[in-house]
Amino acid sequence: MKRLFLVLLILVVLPLCLAAQEPQVGLLSLRGPINPITASFLQENLAAAGKRGDRLVLVELDTPGGLDTAMREAVQAIFAAPVPVAVYVAPAGARAASAGAVIGLSADILAMAPGTNIGAAHPVGLGGKPEPVMEAKLVNDAEAYVAGIAARRGRNVELARKMVRQSISLTAEDALNQRVIDLVAPSRQELLASLEGRRVQRGGKEVVLHLAGARVVSHEMGTRDSILNAVSNPDVAYMLMLLGIAGLFFELSNPGVILPGVIGGISLLLSFFALQTLPVNYAGIALILLGIILFIAEIKVVSYGMLAVGGVVAMVLGSLMLFPSPEPYLRLSWQVLAGTVGVTVLFFTVVVVKVIQAHRERPITGVEGMIGAIGVADCDLAPEGKVMLRGEYWNATSEEPVRQGEKVRVVAVTGLRLTVRKEEKGEVRGGA
Repeated sequence: MKRLFLVLLILVVLPLCLAAQEPQVGLLSLRGPINPITASFLQENLAAAGKRGDRLVLVELDTPGGLDTAMREAVQAIFAAPVPVAVYVAPAGARAASAGAVIGLSADILAMAPGTNIGAAHPVGLGGKPEPVMEAKLVNDAEAYVAGIAARRGRNVELARKMVRQSISLTAEDALNQRVIDLVAPSRQELLASLEGRRVQRGGKEVVLHLAGARVVSHEMGTRDSILNAVSNPDVAYMLMLLGIAGLFFELSNPGVILPGVIGGISLLLSFFALQTLPVNYAGIALILLGIILFIAEIKVVSYGMLAVGGVVAMVLGSLMLFPSPEPYLRLSWQVLAGTVGVTVLFFTVVVVKVIQAHRERPITGVEGMIGAIGVADCDLAPEGKVMLRGEYWNATSEEPVRQGEKVRVVAVTGLRLTVRKEEKGEVRGGA
């Protein structure tokens, strides 16, 4: 019995021990613009790498750039990581531009796949081209920051400066030849094989990488981060904002419907989150809100299109001003702008037309709806009597004699008494 127990114990414990000794590499993938969500994702995973037992964290990077604050958070996370960090610009056709180049330079190991490029790290003001003094401050600050990172990692400081000052960009081969990166690897497997036995400085100590037979464990963004990252896209944030405004408008116009209010509230809150992670011009938001208000005013106060035209102009100008960044990935796309504005304008145009038509229609209820209606004299009117009108008997007065059975037209209503006149043959008749 004891032997059986020992055999079972060995069969259970031995695989666990072997798994614990097996080298493990954590894999993170950063695709698209660098924003607070991607920076937070990188921070959390780098901080947890030591607890997971990772011998190396491999960050596969493909980005056009991103926000300066998010970039600096990512760089700080890499410097503070408990294990070595390698940045791999891949696959072929990928790039590490602007903020991505700085993140790559901060890694212990920087590798690139053939057919990729790195650089173009010149800082850009979010509100467009800044004044000369402010631009000089931005460039000098960024240049010193990148030069310090390159010097710490033993990379080509002069070329790092030129990436900022002159916005130069290098191919993988040029970057390797000029000591900007450490190696060029066609695939992830070849990269890990090339890193076997490599020595890196981490925390003031030399660390030797032992990655032979390493198990690569991928760590993807969770559902929460994936949703927030998607929402941070300028196009998505813009559509959510308009959807939220429209939903709340419908709920306030028709209290008790509930669904438009719920959808509008959720969309508006998500758009608020996205706007705090994006470069936003609040004058653009104000113009968009003014445009919506003008559309609503056109429904309430008929101006024969003048308020609607003002709403279109305000909405288009506000949409153009909303995200003033010169970087394409931080701007509103023309397709989304044209489509969203077009649908909104079409919707409110249809509503305005229907409202104008309703105002022009003859009333069919109340006192106004009685004027011009046709009835039949129930008895002789000389000058008073009763008439049958819409299935009801009414006391009526006529200035001219009317015989029983003749048709009469209502010309006035006083309390519960009608003033009528005889309906002549051939006369254009109103509704009965």
